[in-house]
Amino acid sequence: MKGVLLAGGTGTRLYPLTGLINKHLIPVGESPMICYGIERLKKAGVTEIMLIISKQSAGLYTDFLGSGSSMGIKLTYKIQDQAGGIGEALELARGFIFPGERFVVVLGDNLFLDDLKPFMDKFEQQPAGSARVLLKRVSDPRRYGVPVFDEQNRSLISYIEEKPGKPKSPYCVTGIYMYDDHVFERIAATAPSARGELEITDVNNMYARDGKLEYDILRKWWTDAGTFESLREAAGKMKRAEF
Repeated sequence: MKGVLLAGGTGTRLYPLTGLINKHLIPVGESPMICYGIERLKKAGVTEIMLIISKQSAGLYTDFLGSGSSMGIKLTYKIQDQAGGIGEALELARGFIFPGERFVVVLGDNLFLDDLKPFMDKFEQQPAGSARVLLKRVSDPRRYGVPVFDEQNRSLISYIEEKPGKPKSPYCVTGIYMYDDHVFERIAATAPSARGELEITDVNNMYARDGKLEYDILRKWWTDAGTFESLREAAGKMKRAEF
C-alpha cells in the first residue's frame, strides 16, 4: 500500500512562527514534525510516499528529506500551488495511485502513537470503492468533525458533522484516511465549500451515504499539532515516546 502525506497547509494558528518556517517542519521533540508521519507510515510497511507541499517551502523539504533514502523510503513530491482544501490536495495524488490501488492518507500535523498496520489490514478486507477513517475519543469533540454511527450497523459511519454545537458522539475524525483510486471520482463530484475549498468531510460523507465508510478507533495518544498548546504537548510526548 502507498502513502500520501499532506503538508501543504499554511499553519495560520501558529503564526508568527509559521511566517518563518512551514508548520510541518517545526521541531517537535527531537525531529521536525513531518518526520513522525513518515516514520508511522514506514513502520506500517509503507515505503512509497507522496509528499504534498506548498511551493513556498519546497526547497526546505527537498534539502532536508531528499529522495527519502536516508529514512529508508522513496519520496515523490507534489506542489499544491494554493490553499484549496484537503480534497484538492489529495486530488494531486492522481497518477501516483494506480487503478485498483489502495492507499493511506495522513495529515502532516497529526501526531500519534498507534501502529497503522492493523487498521490497514482491515481496510484491505473491505470491498473496492469503500473507505476507512480513524477516530479518537476527545474531551471537546465540538472542535472537530464528529462521526454519527449507523444505528443498524455499528461498523459504519452514517455521516460526519463538522464542528457541531451538540456532538452526537465523543469521537472526532482524525486526519488519517484510507481509500482506493475511486476516491478521485468522489473528489471530482465534490463542490467547493463556502470558503472555496474541497472539504474532505464532504468526500467522506459521500462514502457514508452509500454505506461505505468504516472506521477504527485510535487507542493511544493522538493530537492535531496545529496550535501552540498542542505543539507544546506534542514536544513533550514525542521526546519521551519510543517512536
